[in-house]
Amino acid sequence: MHLVLIHFLLVSWPASWTPLTSVLSRSQPLDVGYLEMYNLQFADAHRTFADWEKSHPLDPLAFTSDGAAYLFSEFDRLGVLQSDLFVDDGKFKKRKRPDADPVVEAAFKGDLDKSDRLADAILEENPLDRDALLAKVLNQGLRGDYVALIQKKDLASLGYMKNAGVIAERLLTVDPHCYDAYLAVGVENYMLGLSAAPVRWMLRLYGAETDKQAGIEKLQLTAEQGHYLLPFARLLLAVAAMRDHNRPEARDLLQDLAEAFPNNDLYRKELARIQ
Repeated sequence: MHLVLIHFLLVSWPASWTPLTSVLSRSQPLDVGYLEMYNLQFADAHRTFADWEKSHPLDPLAFTSDGAAYLFSEFDRLGVLQSDLFVDDGKFKKRKRPDADPVVEAAFKGDLDKSDRLADAILEENPLDRDALLAKVLNQGLRGDYVALIQKKDLASLGYMKNAGVIAERLLTVDPHCYDAYLAVGVENYMLGLSAAPVRWMLRLYGAETDKQAGIEKLQLTAEQGHYLLPFARLLLAVAAMRDHNRPEARDLLQDLAEAFPNNDLYRKELARIQ
């Protein structure tokens, strides 16, 4: 879930997208929570995730998901997902640090810390556990987004991005079809691929992935075949399309998101911005 990616992203667009309504299922409790979260029904999402936590107290994804709902509620309250912030590089660099809600921050960090503890315990017994690895990837991405967009600590967010990419690579050796993990790998490749050649050389010495085009391709994998992160990846691509002055593609992506999540005013406002 790395929002810093959308600063610079330029992509080539696929001919068609999988319908959003066929991705997250109303018959799966965690899916329902994500549908509610993307639809800005945060109280409902927290209840859904809390019910899952009670029935699955050792599932790290339950607490990761609840943490994501806290993060997205702060993004919505603070208005940090408005596209004009990300389309204009100068505006992003000069952005003010928003006033975080300390109660939400504590709940967010508490959820991710508990998820990490549960995931670490599982991975100690089975280092190849898919869901535990996915929880670790998502936790790093969520922390990176929080420190970048709420605490305005861009360098610190790069550290979380790197950690997410490393764990995602492990996860993808276990399950190459875990398309949500490609988002983390794509962010690392793309963002570090923008660095000057000597910097890229130094980054490679420390194991960083710095292939910009590979990053683009991996993000598109999440946007087309991901699960929990698929709607989020499409929002990133919609903003990227605006940066690329590709209004028809941005309009198509936002229209699908607005129809799938009618309670989310963000998509309608962004559509109105590009009409």
